[in-house]
Amino acid sequence: MTEPPIVAPAPPPSPSRPRPPAGYERVFAPRGAARWWGIPLVAASFLVLLVIAGMALLPAELVADKPMPDPDHEGATIDVDTPYALVPAGAQPVADRVSYGADLGDDIAVDTDPDGRVYFVTISEPPQSLLGYWVAQDEPEIQFSTYEEKYGSQTPSQQRTVSLQMMRSSSQVAQYVALTRAGFDAEIVPGHVQIGSLICLEVTAGRCSQYVPNADQLDEGDTMVEVDGHTIETLDDMTVALADNEPGDTIEVTVDRIDVGEMTVDVELMSASEDPTSPDYQRPIIGFEPFDTRSVELPFEIEIDTGEIGGPSAGLAFTLTLIDELTEGDLLGGNDAAVTGTIELDGTVGPIGGLIQKASAVRQAGLDYFLVPAGQGAEEIAAAQEIAGDGVELIPVATVDEALAALEALGGDPLPD
Repeated sequence: MTEPPIVAPAPPPSPSRPRPPAGYERVFAPRGAARWWGIPLVAASFLVLLVIAGMALLPAELVADKPMPDPDHEGATIDVDTPYALVPAGAQPVADRVSYGADLGDDIAVDTDPDGRVYFVTISEPPQSLLGYWVAQDEPEIQFSTYEEKYGSQTPSQQRTVSLQMMRSSSQVAQYVALTRAGFDAEIVPGHVQIGSLICLEVTAGRCSQYVPNADQLDEGDTMVEVDGHTIETLDDMTVALADNEPGDTIEVTVDRIDVGEMTVDVELMSASEDPTSPDYQRPIIGFEPFDTRSVELPFEIEIDTGEIGGPSAGLAFTLTLIDELTEGDLLGGNDAAVTGTIELDGTVGPIGGLIQKASAVRQAGLDYFLVPAGQGAEEIAAAQEIAGDGVELIPVATVDEALAALEALGGDPLPD
């Protein structure tokens, strides 16, 4: 039997292409035309990227400035470069930074892992690029600043040293206030005399336009070594050194200056009051507010790791955290709360800088409550509340006792009697 020949199947028909409508005429681009038109597009994209990269590298001060009071013409302003910007940084739990020494003793119970936590809030003031200025110039929580607003009369190194000293002092005061509120004994030890700020005689447009005459001889952060021949170790020594002088006298003052060392300058004493009827009118002063460099002696060791964070604004947050950990109950009622404000030995809560930026940081951290100093004033607190939004409740407090009452109102336990 002869087998039939094998026949390969025919290939499937090509799909039919739709026919163009009547009157349609195909136009074919010359070979290579599409490739040619792509070159300008690639070049344009590369140019855009190059411009963005250049803006990220160039400093904002090339275009960024704002009007400031003219020191040489009263009532006039001049445009000053603003190379820096005050911006939100973050919110961090204080409890993660607190530790206790081995001398704590077994009879003291410390809750180092509370259900609710106090968060301290930070801001930063970095240099700004041209790109950063362009992106953030209309953001209300970004505040561009001049060199003088950031550093004052200090060098960056001096400003950093002073800022860290303020944080250490704030930590010491917080420990004293917290332990005395928690029922422990604590003692304040006097510290050296260090210039915290020079007295401002006149404020223009929200900034100091005239400092005391001695501002040219003294710097913030200077430590007093000798005044009119008297060795200075504490503030009481300052009183003794100036006792035999009068306003208008010129005396020699030796200071230890950051990054410089000891140096002697001539300073003119001023009156403690401009009111002739005041009992302080004849009392001579040099014209500065000192840092609180006092330290605290505690019944056991406490360490608060402040790292490279500077400034005194975490004082209230430190205080509340220590009270919570060293007393029975839950001070925050299981809530997390952001807290800012300086703290004084008598429990007074003082105002801080950058409240609007801190309100933005609290909102971004997802926290519901933010205790702020009542001393900021209603207008600034209202502006910060607007930045924080409806999801964050700002609670003004003037003292540590008001802060404790506010936390109790949120569900926290009161301090034991």
